[in-house]
Amino acid sequence: MSAAAPGVQLVREATFARLGSDGEITGTRGSAPDGLFLQDARHLSRWLLTVDGTAPAVLVPATADGDDTAACVLTPEGTRDHPPAYTVFRRQSVTAGALTEHLTLVSNRPDLVTARVELTVGADFADLFELRADDRRYAKPGAEYETRDSADGVVFHYRRAAWHARTELTCHPAPDTARPAEPDGDTTVRTLSWRLPLDAHGRAEVRLTARAHPHGHIRPEPASSATPERPPHGGESVADDLARTCERGLADLDLLTIPVTGVDGEPLRVPAAGIPWFMTLFGRDSLLTSYFLLPYRPGTAAAVLSALAATQGERHDAFSGEQPGRIVHETRHGELAHFRQVPYGRYYGAVDATPLFLVLLHAHHQTTGDRILARRLEQHARRAVDWMLTDGGLEEHGYLVYTPDPGGLVNQNWKDSAGAVCFADGTQAEGPVAVSEAQGYAYDALLRTAQLAAGVWGDESYARRLRETAAALRARFTADFWMTGADFPALALDGAGRQVDALASDAGHLLWSGILDEDRARRVGRRLLEPDFFSGWAIRTLAAGQRPYHPLSYHRGSAWPHDNAVIALGLARHGLLDEVRTVAGGLIAAASHHGHRLPEVLAGYHRSATSAPVPYPHSCSPQAWAAATPLALRTALGEGPLSP
Repeated sequence: MSAAAPGVQLVREATFARLGSDGEITGTRGSAPDGLFLQDARHLSRWLLTVDGTAPAVLVPATADGDDTAACVLTPEGTRDHPPAYTVFRRQSVTAGALTEHLTLVSNRPDLVTARVELTVGADFADLFELRADDRRYAKPGAEYETRDSADGVVFHYRRAAWHARTELTCHPAPDTARPAEPDGDTTVRTLSWRLPLDAHGRAEVRLTARAHPHGHIRPEPASSATPERPPHGGESVADDLARTCERGLADLDLLTIPVTGVDGEPLRVPAAGIPWFMTLFGRDSLLTSYFLLPYRPGTAAAVLSALAATQGERHDAFSGEQPGRIVHETRHGELAHFRQVPYGRYYGAVDATPLFLVLLHAHHQTTGDRILARRLEQHARRAVDWMLTDGGLEEHGYLVYTPDPGGLVNQNWKDSAGAVCFADGTQAEGPVAVSEAQGYAYDALLRTAQLAAGVWGDESYARRLRETAAALRARFTADFWMTGADFPALALDGAGRQVDALASDAGHLLWSGILDEDRARRVGRRLLEPDFFSGWAIRTLAAGQRPYHPLSYHRGSAWPHDNAVIALGLARHGLLDEVRTVAGGLIAAASHHGHRLPEVLAGYHRSATSAPVPYPHSCSPQAWAAATPLALRTALGEGPLSP
């Protein structure tokens, strides 16, 4: 799919398809792969239509009709004197585990016409990690592909040891012939042919369904069709834009919903992190998304907490980063994870998911008054605290720390790309690294868990110990992280205890967690709205003017809606309401240029440079915490309950 013809993306029930402007799938790789995807694998890599021996011309390019359906209009070749004999109306939709296509051929002639239609279909079963890395190939010893024709279509099989995935295509009417695709004769790609008679101005139809069957997949029950909760609309134009952005966000979260298993084996549904790369349960992303939604959809938090408790670490595994009590960073169900060729089957390389788990557990109780979940997950919460004190580093280092993982994530905070945790000269910090915002999360988690211990679990001595640990952490943090010259907190401390001195948006998270005293917090909040940080659309991840700043860098100059949402909640906590309105106004304006959908990340260019925000080229869309951001903005603006 070229930049000139980007095509469409369709999504429904944990399944998504990316199609060209003519409805085709060509098997692209890299930053924008096309295909039909389910459970971390591509189940269709070829879907190429020809009519009368050639690719049809596009009269109307593929246009989405809602989130899961698209249509385009095609014709065979023709000229002004010999116009096309018929027109092809192509309608495609995604349902749970399937791509369905309805081809309607309408004759333009007053006499009988026979259309020759061919569809070349293939399934490479590529893992998402393969597709992402154009320059990397993974060994697959014993891998076997098999293609079997059936009475009404074709079935593609992929096996590797006990791993078995398949894609099944059914056609109505059945194809007249099926053969290996030309010109290379690849037996794993089939070309199906039909000869379709069209009466005078008549029509013919072909219905196609490609159904994915991933390894070990149990098809979920369809999501409830109940109307989701919607925040009420305001009366002013900005309020209306915010309401529409909230509605779009809630709809996107519905689209991203996937089935998971809870701590007691119960089936649950939670929002996945984002399309195309993260259609799975994530720790940090799911926790912050749920927190943003708490005043509006508290059930999401309950489901996420149970699902993450079910995957909480139980042992030490250096490959995956698993440690007792640690909350998972992400889960994967693909082939490469299954065979431990990548560490992400259950990958625990996050320094912040564990304290955020504790923050959300208390916040859910605080928001809903429900004591049942807090009691049900008491032992999981205690194990999470134990991890923070031991493997997490609080007792040994005085802070939550991570050591860069050369086989996984070099950085293990939310800015997890290589080079993101850097000094002002651009040098990457070396570990064990203590990033600033994780210390704030830990402080908040200790205080919140102390409240649960005293008020729900009936353990005042444990609560007292947690409060003392939090107070000591807060005092240490101010002494070690505050950069007097910059009047701003350091991004991190490196393994030698040096302040990592880049000016970064992570400082705004410290307002949300409450680890800064009131005066410092308000100074930081105002500093983040200065022009080098605030682009007019949003607060940048790194202040402009520093050596490592780049407006198109993933974490060194771009602007993330969810990052701004956390900052906005922190600004509101400290009474900086003008600053909240400025941040919210920029993000709402940015969303209005994207159909009221906030992308995962925006480029860092200033608002005065362009009439619309410049999109980051590899941004996920829809993406869960971006979709939940307008709800957090609504809360920060005082239109919903604020976290204390």
